[in-house]
Amino acid sequence: MKNTNIQAIGALFLFLLTVSLSFAQDTIKEVYKIASKDSLGLEIFIPDDTNSLRPAMIFFFGGGWNGGSPDQFRPHAAFFAQKGMVTVLADYRVRSRHQTSPFEALEDARAAMRYLKLNAEKWGIDSSRIVASGGSAGGHLAAATALTKIVDTSQENYPDPKPDALVLFNPVIDNGPGGYGYERIGAHYKEFSPIHNITEGAPPTLFFLGTEDRLIPVITAQYYQMVMEKVGSYCELILYEGEGHGFFNFKNHDIYQQTIEETSDFLIKQGFIAE
Repeated sequence: MKNTNIQAIGALFLFLLTVSLSFAQDTIKEVYKIASKDSLGLEIFIPDDTNSLRPAMIFFFGGGWNGGSPDQFRPHAAFFAQKGMVTVLADYRVRSRHQTSPFEALEDARAAMRYLKLNAEKWGIDSSRIVASGGSAGGHLAAATALTKIVDTSQENYPDPKPDALVLFNPVIDNGPGGYGYERIGAHYKEFSPIHNITEGAPPTLFFLGTEDRLIPVITAQYYQMVMEKVGSYCELILYEGEGHGFFNFKNHDIYQQTIEETSDFLIKQGFIAE
């Protein structure tokens, strides 16, 4: 009983610590794009010690490209800022607020990545060490900035939006026939769907998925990992037995804490943060 009480107190302490980090930290807000009179912003968490260039991690929220909020990943951003990373919450256009399609969402995600690289020096970011992360449709956006090769002639003199690593939480990676969103993507899935665009040089990836996810089948994630390894890229797939879509969110605090620790291990292994 005594050990149980100690564990409960420890869990409560971690919970309160994460809450305090998530909501009390000062941030910088900037508009990275104006689209159809809508201002799209980045919220940037800057570590206290900024004596050298730091790795960065940008988060894209989920919501089926229909809705959602950057606040979904606020606890994650605050936590990794404490680990010495510059962390970023990105807004982008969604159907409920902007009457847009998934294509505009990806266009915005790519613009956010470019803006981050263009302003890397201002925020103390090492532009060669940027991690893109997201959940569900936001996971798609993170992966698609890394893998898809959409030609945008208006952006040809801007930095490549490709990140240097990916941390994906039950991401939408298959938009082909039978995959998520195909009815909205149609024949354009060949240039839009991450799993159809994995090639040599794909960045190292951490992939979280619940085995009871009704939107992303486990076999799809396993195929993604297999193709990544086939082209010589690292992909770590972590399956959560019995968990459904969105299992990783902050409200599921024990699982949230575990995925945070596993993400930390991945980032240490890839040289983005120190132990």
